[in-house]
This record gives sequence, C-alpha cells and structure tokens, in this order.
Amino acid sequence: MLLKADLLAEIKAGKIDTVFRRWKRATVKPGGTLMTSAGLLSIDTMEPIALDDVKLADVQRAGFASLADFRAWLDTMKEGDLCIIRLHYAGEDPRVAMRQNGNLSPAELGEIDAQLAKLDVRGPWTDKVLRLIGQYPGRLAEELAGEFGLERAPFKARVVKLKELGLTESLDVGYRLSARGERVVRHRDG
Repeated sequence: MLLKADLLAEIKAGKIDTVFRRWKRATVKPGGTLMTSAGLLSIDTMEPIALDDVKLADVQRAGFASLADFRAWLDTMKEGDLCIIRLHYAGEDPRVAMRQNGNLSPAELGEIDAQLAKLDVRGPWTDKVLRLIGQYPGRLAEELAGEFGLERAPFKARVVKLKELGLTESLDVGYRLSARGERVVRHRDG
C-alpha cells in the first residue's frame, strides 16, 4: 500500500488514523505492519465497507473535510472492493539503526553471510550488487541495472532485499552502502 509523504506525516503526527483503499486483492492485513519512508505503521484493522456505510467521522479520521471530498477522491481511484483501514504510527524504521552499525562481531558477520548465501541460492548476485552500489553511490538504478545486466525493476527488487538486511540505503537518486554494508563488503574481501 503506497501512501504519499504528506499523508505519512499526518499519520506519524497522530492526526490521521484511517485510510481507504479499493483493492482487487488487499496488500495489508490486520495485525501486520507496513514499512514506509516515515517509519513503521501498524495495521490495526482492515475490513471491507460499502460506500453507503462510510460515515463523516470515518472520512474525517482519514483527513477529508466532507463526504463529498471523500467521494471525489474515491472517483480517482482504481476499481476494486472498498476497504477501511485503521492504523497508527509504530515507530522509526528499525533498519535505520541497523544500517548505521558498522561495528559487527564475527558472529554477526557470519549471520549476514548466511543470509546472503540464501539470497544467492539460485545464482550469486549479492556481492556484485553490493560492489556496484559501493563503486557508484548515487547512480541511477536504471544505470546500475544495465551494468548488472537486468532491467530496472528486477534490479531494484534485489536492492530491496539488501536494504532489508541493512546493507544499503536509498538516496534521492540511487543508493549507497550503509556503514553496515561497507563493513560486510570489507569482510567479504577478506
């Protein structure tokens, strides 16, 4: 579920605790979490709702001034089942602290090696992607993907897996190795 930066800021500030989505297939579930650029969101409830059952109080909790404003926004959304989602800000992205930690023990490095080996099970790629990002910080993802021999989307999917391990950071343009990622590359260089 993609949320715009201004909406995320309102959720983080506690001003909004409800969002609406139309889905053919839901991408969040009650009790789950959602990692966003503003931090971690906790999904409290998510349930289908008929348009006629949407109340003014619901749309106001979602940041709309009126039912008419909500319906005008809804008209711009894709088709699908309407759902009401209650959520709250659950804290900073836990990967931030992990990325900043370049002081890793031998056991932590071994654990990261094992995680990278799992990612490489269908063919090695993690070292090459880490080294490309290290060599070209801030370079467009499309250019890095070309260097790697992939289209942009599959390349970015691989980078996301490395980001989940705290090894890379997204920049306004491109990526860079985190302190943790730099330490892992030095360790893997022997």
